[in-house]
Amino acid sequence: MATVNFLYRSTKDKANLQVRLLYRFNDNDFVFGANTKFETTKDYWSKDHKKKSRDIIITNEQTRVNTELNKIENHVLNSFNAFSPDAINKEWLQTEIDHYYNPPQEAEPLPKGLLKYFDYFIECKKNEITNGTLKKYNVSKHLLQRYEQEKKTAIQIIDVNDKFRLDFEKYCLKHNYAPNTISKDLRTLKTVCNHAKHNGIKTSHQLETIKTPNYKTEKIYLTFEELLKIEEIDKRRLNDNYDNAKDWLIISCYTGQRISDFMRFTKDMIRYEKNKDGVLKPFIEFTQVKTDKIMTVALHPKVIEILEKRNGNFPKVISDPKYNLYIKQVCRIAKITEKIKGSKLNDLNKDEDKKKSKKEDVKQYRKESGMFPKWELITSHIGRRSFATNFYGTIPTTYLMNVTGHSTEAMFLNYLGKSNKDLAMGITSYF
Repeated sequence: MATVNFLYRSTKDKANLQVRLLYRFNDNDFVFGANTKFETTKDYWSKDHKKKSRDIIITNEQTRVNTELNKIENHVLNSFNAFSPDAINKEWLQTEIDHYYNPPQEAEPLPKGLLKYFDYFIECKKNEITNGTLKKYNVSKHLLQRYEQEKKTAIQIIDVNDKFRLDFEKYCLKHNYAPNTISKDLRTLKTVCNHAKHNGIKTSHQLETIKTPNYKTEKIYLTFEELLKIEEIDKRRLNDNYDNAKDWLIISCYTGQRISDFMRFTKDMIRYEKNKDGVLKPFIEFTQVKTDKIMTVALHPKVIEILEKRNGNFPKVISDPKYNLYIKQVCRIAKITEKIKGSKLNDLNKDEDKKKSKKEDVKQYRKESGMFPKWELITSHIGRRSFATNFYGTIPTTYLMNVTGHSTEAMFLNYLGKSNKDLAMGITSYF
């Protein structure tokens, strides 16, 4: 059993009392001391504290002192009883006294509303994810925000069930969201809910069974013939911006990298090594932004041609939106005009009246599916898919995966859109 007493240990006329904790454990006696912030006088403590008196001033002071010391004693003993005696030491006692005066703030309970928890989720993840992933999370959050505004309700985490999925899908289809976009946003909402579940918040028993299928989409790429048409555009038909973008487009189609990676290429990343035949070959080394993988990619002669044209330098760096705009025009000039099935993003605020009324709103886009001239469907990702598709079947898949950074062959083949029938047809060339 533990006991607590108080001592006046100062030579000054006025000082803070010291608290002392005494207890016995495993046949050993322990005594630890700590400083309090309770002040009294040396004269009172030595002469009047335990004295029976009819003096009202002394009686009032005894009441004040005893009331405070009882509070400190109860705090220390309650804390002591909540700990294992072998974990108690002088530092522990001083910490408990400090907590008496400045109690640790209890953590605010985590929000159970889905939108509010989304903010907490993003805050938790912001140092673990790329800017691209953070942007995708915010896109999904803003979609949920618009859904709640239209429905005039705040969705709770426990409400994310099959009924919510059906209503959320209905809302998204009404506003012309593509099926794959809806699935992607639902997967994000499930991720947020599972994060909440991990933190002890109750979720629906239907959460794990909510289906978020991937729908087949057209795999658009530039063939070698189309790339040749782009290379052979009369330079007089291109301004400097288009010529710069054209060179980046060719580089992307022969390196198979994302725009977040190839737009960072510099000549300092290039090194030369001898291959098995003793011939010096150029390689570029970099770290992929999305995967954080260290990459070593052999440079195709087409890339070297562009570097030689630019005195060993890569083209001028441009922003993603400008690059996407310029390469569309480059492909239009190259007469990549065959109509194909696909989807493209439309700016919902492109109408001037909408711009005026929604100037404070987040810019919104929707995918429109249909038959379009191919150049209208060209985006920065075309290079990566063109590389993988054009060289599939002529370069071993393992080598291609090393360049694209795909972890498994299944992921790589899904990226190309190869079906079992495609693979079965491919094997016939070996029979």
